[in-house]
Amino acid sequence: MFWATLLFAALAEAAPQFGGGFGGTTMLRFGCPNVVIDRLDPLVNPGQIPSAHVHQIVGGNAFNATMTTDDVSAAATCTTCQFSEDFSNYWTANLYFKARNGTYKRVPQKGHALQFNDQFSTQTQGGILVYYVSAQPGQITAFKPGFRMLSGDAMARSRPDKTLQRQNCFRCYTGPNYGGDVGAPCMDDNVDSEPLPSKPCPGGIRSNILFPTCWDGKNLDSPNHKDHVAYPTTGPANFLSLGGSCPSTHPVRIPQLMYEVVWDTTPFNDQSLWPEDGSQPFYLSTGDNTGYGQHGDYVFGWKGDALQRAMDTSGCMGARCANLLTQQITTARECSVKKVVAEDEDGWLDELPGISMPMA
Repeated sequence: MFWATLLFAALAEAAPQFGGGFGGTTMLRFGCPNVVIDRLDPLVNPGQIPSAHVHQIVGGNAFNATMTTDDVSAAATCTTCQFSEDFSNYWTANLYFKARNGTYKRVPQKGHALQFNDQFSTQTQGGILVYYVSAQPGQITAFKPGFRMLSGDAMARSRPDKTLQRQNCFRCYTGPNYGGDVGAPCMDDNVDSEPLPSKPCPGGIRSNILFPTCWDGKNLDSPNHKDHVAYPTTGPANFLSLGGSCPSTHPVRIPQLMYEVVWDTTPFNDQSLWPEDGSQPFYLSTGDNTGYGQHGDYVFGWKGDALQRAMDTSGCMGARCANLLTQQITTARECSVKKVVAEDEDGWLDELPGISMPMA
């Protein structure tokens, strides 16, 4: 997304919390190519091979069906992320196009818009653009080894309650080169929607998934991977802002984590390929064609105090902060995890992988 106007507005909103200045907020923004595309989910379905649906996974090479619940950074030897001390794993469902004849094809992804002179993120050829925001440096507690969480609900197909509508969204690009990308995510009804866009998007579709920003300060995980974290009492904070007070049950401020994925839907914009009734033809790998089931999984894996140092530093923007180590895109692409479930990733499919399996 494009940041000049957005950053000024966000910092102005946050100014009273920083004593009136504009120098506070830190935003790490960095790309991570895919480390593997596979039907595994060690957070929701630990040890299950295969899991219920396909994911795209980025980050460290410790990712596997039974990955450690301890310090992930100690188990990984490489990462696909630009920050070479970040061995975390980040994953989302994949997006598929369903043709009029009933077959499916995985939607390809693109790199990300050039911002802050960050060439790495423009060359990821997919994967996830990761954001960590510290809206109050020095008072934001970085995640701890073993920390995990989940944002969204893979089974959701509607949302009568609109209080979490800023939790995730899709942006319909209005033209090539990230057209229409001029504001904060999940805030502009002209280009953003919580369901998948209902019309062809001339520049493709962008996903944004925002995670809770308050923690109970005790539990690194919870049975549903959600109860140990919470949104502020006023609901999800606007991007780049602190938001309301944390609830008394979850008093610890944690970084605002956001995922961004660019889906190149433009090869499928010919509406003669769409369903005859004109309905939108895209499905998440969960079988969801509403988009309300968009979700993201997170397993923390930064080395040592690297993330805390960044969250304590004021004014970082992009992929440079607090002397954190980075790597070249060529090195990042050398990091991979061997695919476990032998399934076709890119051909035309008669059904979505795993959808015909009985669900527990």
